[in-house]
Amino acid sequence: MVILETQVDDMTAQAIAYIMEQLLLNGALDVYTQAIGMKKSRTGTLITAICPCDRQSICEQILFRETSTLGIRYRLQDRKILYREIHEVETEYGKARVKIARRDNFWTIQPEYDDCAKLARSQNVPLVRVQEVVKLAGEKLLTTLCAQAQTTKSLKSVDSQRF
Repeated sequence: MVILETQVDDMTAQAIAYIMEQLLLNGALDVYTQAIGMKKSRTGTLITAICPCDRQSICEQILFRETSTLGIRYRLQDRKILYREIHEVETEYGKARVKIARRDNFWTIQPEYDDCAKLARSQNVPLVRVQEVVKLAGEKLLTTLCAQAQTTKSLKSVDSQRF
């Protein structure tokens, strides 16, 4: 993976938003900005794009074509990610997806924002309430999945002893 960074001090927020969108559409895994102080006490924006190595060239082209930058810094970067699955849960507000991530015995559950926002708008309830309910449903699902996995593991153990 490669991290591309460039600094600009003369671009509008709308133009930067467009650039971020273009980078994501062309393979960047993540794009973010930071407010920075630049030469001559100017305020500016640092644009950072994280992309697979095979997308570096296209992402560089977008940054050069769509920004006023004269240069791009880049560096190779390793990362670790959690194994994750997406499941759908049923709540009092409707169906929503949750990401369940795992590493060793550590689990995290994250409600899918777009689903929660849609339910909050359609049910006229606060987003945070929907997110809480969806997360609780995800925790209940995780408990069920773990119990099923334990049962399956026990059954496999019994089957292997029989044969």
